[in-house]
Amino acid sequence: MVKNILMISGEASGDLHGSSLIKALKRIAPSVSVKGMGGRRMREAGLEGIDSTKLSVVGIVEVFTRFSDILHAFSELKNLLCRESFDCVVLIDYPDFNLRFAKVAKKKGVPVVYYISPQVWAWRRNRIYKIAKLVDKMLVVFPFEEPLYRKVGVDVEYVGHPLVGEAVCNKTKEEARGALGVPAGRTVVAVLPGSRVEEIRRHLDPMVRGVELFQKEAGAPVEVLLPAAEGVERAFLDELIRECPLEVRIIRRNTYTALRAADAAVVASGTATLETALMGTPMVIVYRVSPLSYLIGRLLIGVDNIGLPNIVCGRRIVPELIQNEVTPENIARELSGILRDPERRRTMEEGYKEVRGKLRGLSAPERAAAAVCNLVCGSVAESTAS
Repeated sequence: MVKNILMISGEASGDLHGSSLIKALKRIAPSVSVKGMGGRRMREAGLEGIDSTKLSVVGIVEVFTRFSDILHAFSELKNLLCRESFDCVVLIDYPDFNLRFAKVAKKKGVPVVYYISPQVWAWRRNRIYKIAKLVDKMLVVFPFEEPLYRKVGVDVEYVGHPLVGEAVCNKTKEEARGALGVPAGRTVVAVLPGSRVEEIRRHLDPMVRGVELFQKEAGAPVEVLLPAAEGVERAFLDELIRECPLEVRIIRRNTYTALRAADAAVVASGTATLETALMGTPMVIVYRVSPLSYLIGRLLIGVDNIGLPNIVCGRRIVPELIQNEVTPENIARELSGILRDPERRRTMEEGYKEVRGKLRGLSAPERAAAAVCNLVCGSVAESTAS
């Protein structure tokens, strides 16, 4: 009997993890049908439904710029849930949208699985009580999340972080540079300004100008690589870098090769910071939103660090520049420290080993898929997974 799953993701990172989950689901239960919302990767993996590419925003205030598109997508998904019969709903990250949809699914009596938890440990912690009422199965990707949910009575399982198996490059640094055509002997800096248009607008200019200042100080040419996030149009990036003082090379679908080739990276806070740490590339983390979003966020955020590697380790292993600290001068200073101080790099690399050690050992997509199938397929998933 065909099992029908409604799956929802609204951001680039969720699209990546959702595609891996769909592939794992189909390995366990080949006849499973997956509909809902996701990006290119999820649709290529077999999802039918809405393209989420244009719905990704960052910041409390910025969400209003896409509000009509988000509302339309929510309405379409709600109609789909009411029109067809689904065995469960799988929600991936994207918390404000997905928690509202969980409420719809709960009213209709459809079991809700949440994969990649809202960051209740970082901000708006009281959401955990709402989640406890709406979610039937929580699949978390950080070990410290499991006891938080268990304490409030949520059926929770730590499945490992999916990036551990995905953030991989089999090339050496020299091979990666050769594949990207980087001149021999040149210092290489990767800049990752984010996956959303608003993030890129705020981060890319100070990132590149910071690299320029470092280059002037170093007195040697620096190669700048810009791994472009999925769904970000080339014309948009070309417009932003047209006035840049340095040549910026846009890299498509080769983020991990670019990170392997880089001596250092400047990375916007988010999933990319964890990818960079898992790849072992020294970095500085930056993050800037609108002034109003920042002021509101300061009232709601309950952690000392915002970078995922720092949060996983429980201390600052990677430098962070936040809001008004995101200046070319500060970025150049941090790059200089990373690239010129061997002891600083060694300390950061030791921290990266700790990150990998805490997250390794589990195949997150396979375990998440088994949990979903156990919920909707019973013994079929159990016998296949074993």
